[in-house]
Amino acid sequence: MTSSVFALPAHLADKSDAAVIGADEARLEEIERALAAARADVERRLADARRADGDGQDAMDRDIAVYGLVARQTMLRRFAIDLCLGKIVAADGDTLYIGRTGLVSPEGKRLLVDWRAPAAEPFFAATHQNPMGLVMRRRFRWKLGRVTDFWDEVFDADAREHDVALDDQSAFIRSLGSARSPQMRDVLGTIQADQDAIIRAGARDALVVDGGPGTGKTVVALHRAAYLLYADQLISQRGGGGVLFVGPNDRYLSYVDDVLPSLGEDSVMVATLSRLTAEGESASPEPDPRIAALKGSARFEDVVAGVVRDYERPPTDEIVVPTSWADIAIEPEEWAEAFEAADDGTSHNDAQSIVWDELLEIIVSNVTEMPPHLARRELESHAGLRAAFERRWPILDPALLVGALWTSPALLARHAPWL
Repeated sequence: MTSSVFALPAHLADKSDAAVIGADEARLEEIERALAAARADVERRLADARRADGDGQDAMDRDIAVYGLVARQTMLRRFAIDLCLGKIVAADGDTLYIGRTGLVSPEGKRLLVDWRAPAAEPFFAATHQNPMGLVMRRRFRWKLGRVTDFWDEVFDADAREHDVALDDQSAFIRSLGSARSPQMRDVLGTIQADQDAIIRAGARDALVVDGGPGTGKTVVALHRAAYLLYADQLISQRGGGGVLFVGPNDRYLSYVDDVLPSLGEDSVMVATLSRLTAEGESASPEPDPRIAALKGSARFEDVVAGVVRDYERPPTDEIVVPTSWADIAIEPEEWAEAFEAADDGTSHNDAQSIVWDELLEIIVSNVTEMPPHLARRELESHAGLRAAFERRWPILDPALLVGALWTSPALLARHAPWL
């Protein structure tokens, strides 16, 4: 069979039979046409959005639309028809083609199901012990935009006879056991059932994946990051969250950057541990292993938290604040109530604005001489009140605070007496 999509080597000539790949040939050509139409459509919509006028909310809506369209345009330009990973066929004959992203034809026909969608799970998770309703699965291997091999698995031999190719010598199968290369391979099409179970696990608790070198830990972590952004609204950008991928060094993160876009995601933030410190890339490791172990001890999280709490102490005496309408006395109980406003999980610096707002609300609620909104306006800009508040809840510099701890025998004696 002459094919513009399949380029199977001579030793796989039996796989080129029209009965085996004819339906795939037609679908992949549909995908190619739909991709061209989708690219043209998103470019037209992007041009229209950029020309749109408006202020305020209209301008914000326009910017959000442009951001989404640019992301979609980038994704469509990155992929060709090789975004199709393969297909699954159910016992009722229903066939789904699985892709790195979902795709619909201009007429509304579903051509590809996103690999992270629930409907695509059997493509990765089905086994002969648990076929999950499938009778067969086919995985494609691509090179330069053409299928150079594919691997069929039949779960019900009676149901599939003439449209499958069972080739134990497939280069695809041999590649599954190949040695690791210095560049991370694109392995989405070869994810196995046990790996998929980890990738799709719930996100309520911490998930630890343990294994020796070459067992696929990084592969699973990358796929899980892409899956969570797609499937979990609390983590996704749409839900106001996101995913941070932390790696040991820049070379490792370059591998990550190579793979994540092929999984349909380019919004994952990547960083090394040094980038997350106040000093950034200039941060140097502690040379003494004993001191490094001490500084990295979980006990010191409580030590630092104790030092921070020293900067969150409400006044123990009444504080009088002069205003345009009267001298206001703020009692210690009112300060203490305001200082309890922030949740325990809120960081000290982030909590400052919460505590300040609560203090103003408490003060204003006791004002009878002025309308509340006018009283609050004056108090918000009251230099004396703000200075009194910031002495008791200052913004802290993390690096300076930790530096002060390690250079102060008094602080260490108070907060780490076990040293």
